[in-house]
Amino acid sequence: MNEDLPALKDVEAAADLIRPILTPTPQICWPLLSARAGAEVWVKHENHNPTGAFKVRGGLTYMAELKATQPETRGVIAATRGNHGQSIAHAAKRVGLTATIVVPRGNSREKNAATAAYGAELVEHGADFQEALEHAITLGEERKLHAVPSFAMGLVRGVATYARELLLGVPDLDTVYVPIGLGSGICGMIAMRDALRLKTKVVGVVAEGAQAYALSFKAGRPVPTNQAVTVADGLAVRTPHPRAVEIVCKGADRIVVVTDPEIRAAMTHYYTDTHNLAEGAGAAALAALLQESRSMAGRKVAVVLTGGNVDRPVYAGIIGI
Repeated sequence: MNEDLPALKDVEAAADLIRPILTPTPQICWPLLSARAGAEVWVKHENHNPTGAFKVRGGLTYMAELKATQPETRGVIAATRGNHGQSIAHAAKRVGLTATIVVPRGNSREKNAATAAYGAELVEHGADFQEALEHAITLGEERKLHAVPSFAMGLVRGVATYARELLLGVPDLDTVYVPIGLGSGICGMIAMRDALRLKTKVVGVVAEGAQAYALSFKAGRPVPTNQAVTVADGLAVRTPHPRAVEIVCKGADRIVVVTDPEIRAAMTHYYTDTHNLAEGAGAAALAALLQESRSMAGRKVAVVLTGGNVDRPVYAGIIGI
């Protein structure tokens, strides 16, 4: 069954729920970044959230709804490359639930440590996110845990609060660039753009090594890939979610594919131009804007810096520390 995208009242209710816990993140127009892109560039700083990424919003709303509707639940399980897992561990702890988080082998050490610090049990399994997800489903059934998906409308309702802050805080945006992992971020943006009846174009961004959503957008249906390998681990998805694909195909203007060198360059530009830390997925939207800088010249645009959780050795190698 396909749930409808959240309406304005749903997102406003989610904003009321998370307001005592999260401070609204800033949207800032950085002059050096604008000069680099040749446009008026606004950055939505989701890297300023307590878990360092936008997903904490969805975790809080999902867990509150779960606690209210299924009070018998004692524990949850989720698969992640990092930010979703931190979100679920953080939110589960707040409502008194245990959290088991499954990550693929070789996952970010620092994201793993941050997730465990919220009290989650960390389980390493599989070569990539898809294998970790499949194991999480099996393990959840064995342990009788509630499986929290990486894409669900309960998550989108919370995530859409960042889009509400941006679109109300920066009116008359021509275009906003949003990276796509499994799709909650871009679906939240599309939902709020439509709810506010704006003409802003929403552009999805994927990595060259993880093109499932670009291929799906082109085909108009879910198109999985055999692998997803990129420096932007938050974008490393090879099996797209059917409902997310449906929403993106209907509501996005286009999908931009960026290379790992472009992502690394954008991570560096965030540091030099704003002194903000951006992980690969967090820098992907800026990489896409810079790729399209000629067509975006002189326009008022926004990029979503979805997260800043990157291991120190990786980041140091990229920006040359």
